[in-house]
This record gives sequence, C-alpha cells and structure tokens, in this order.
Amino acid sequence: MTEIAAEAVDGVNETVGEKASGGAAEAVVEVSRLLKQVDNGGEALTILHEISFAVAAGETVAVVGASGSGKSTLLGLLAGLDLPSSGSVTLAGENLAGLDEDARAVLRGRLLGFVFQSFQLLPSLTALENVMLPLELAAMPDARARAEHWLQRVGLGHRLRHYPKHLSGGEQQRVALARAFAPNPRLVLADEPTGNLDAATGHQIIELMFAINAERGTTLILVTHDDEIAARCARRLHMHAGRIEEIA
Repeated sequence: MTEIAAEAVDGVNETVGEKASGGAAEAVVEVSRLLKQVDNGGEALTILHEISFAVAAGETVAVVGASGSGKSTLLGLLAGLDLPSSGSVTLAGENLAGLDEDARAVLRGRLLGFVFQSFQLLPSLTALENVMLPLELAAMPDARARAEHWLQRVGLGHRLRHYPKHLSGGEQQRVALARAFAPNPRLVLADEPTGNLDAATGHQIIELMFAINAERGTTLILVTHDDEIAARCARRLHMHAGRIEEIA
C-alpha cells in the first residue's frame, strides 16, 4: 500500500520485496508491478504506480500515508474486490487475476479476515449471528460454538444476543475482531480499526488485536494514520501519491 517514484519503481520495489520475504518464510502476499488507472474525463488517472512488495507468513505490516495516497485502493486490490489495470496480486500462491469474481469470493472466505473503521456489522443480526455468518458461509459445522468462543475471547460473552445498535463503538469493534479471526484466516486486513473510537477504547482494541494476532500467528496488514500503532508492526510501508517505500 505504498508508492515509489516512477523511475525508482524497479529498484526500490525490488528492495521492498526482498525485505519482505527475507529468503525465509513463505510469502502470503505477493504484489508485482501493480498498476491501477481510472478514466478521468478521457484521460488516465494513475492511482497506483506499478508497486511491488511481498509479505511473509506471520508478518505484521503497517501501511501509512496521507488520505488519497492509494491505501484504500491497495486494500481493495489485495482483497480481490477490485482488479488492477496491470500487474498481479498473489495470495497464498493464488494469482487473483486467474480467478473470476465467484472464485475470488471463495478465496476471500478461505484466506482473509477484515476489520473495518466503521465496523460493518449487519444491523439485523445479533453479535453472535454476525460472527457466525462467515463461518456458516464457509460451511463450518461448529459455527455457533466457534462464534461463542470468539466472543468470549474478546470479552463479549455476556453480549451474544445484543444487536449492533445496543453495543458501544468499542464493543462493535470487538465483535468485528471476533468475526475476522473466527474462521482462522491466514491474512487479516485492518483498515483504520481505531478511526471511529476514542483514544482509550482504541488503545484497548489495538492491544486486543495484536494479542490475538500473536496467538494465532496470522499475517496482518494494517492501514493507519497513527504512528504509535504503526510502530507496533514489524514493518512499515509508506504510500505517497500511489508509490511505495519501506520505512526502516
């Protein structure tokens, strides 16, 4: 989720990729020369400039940068919710370009967990039902027991049957964490997970997310404007105007 100067794409991006893999752990995410352009009144507007990087299994990576730098676009491409103009995204060995929309949805259900700034809970479902939903879609036979376990893990065992409107912002984000980690994903994408929370609640959510992530050994890519949160990650990628560089 970061960008590099036009001429420096090859050099800097290759360095980023090398640091990501380190020749050791398997790459869960591989991004190669990813270009995203949109039509802007008959002219091509470049959102991402042929960025490349890799993220190894179990790594925690923060993506930082100003609004409009391309972070959200990159997240959408990593999740297969959008397709690049050129280049490729490979998740756990699966090139998203070779999959149709239905196959990408299946891959998301199998590999990915999501944590959103605005929680994205379904208002007509209880906390328990929100966590059960991705488990049921994945045809897991123990969906209810697993969902109950994860709500207990995030401290909401007493709120199983409450609807989102009856939960505080921090409680809603705890439900979202349970929903993200319950299917045992290989990769969690978190987009400004504390953006709608006060400082104290946000700190609690970050502590909980990193604790769960460490327990599970999940790969985490976190978009944030908060330097303190970014510093919790093993790596930081900085995006500027659709280009990417690694912060030492």
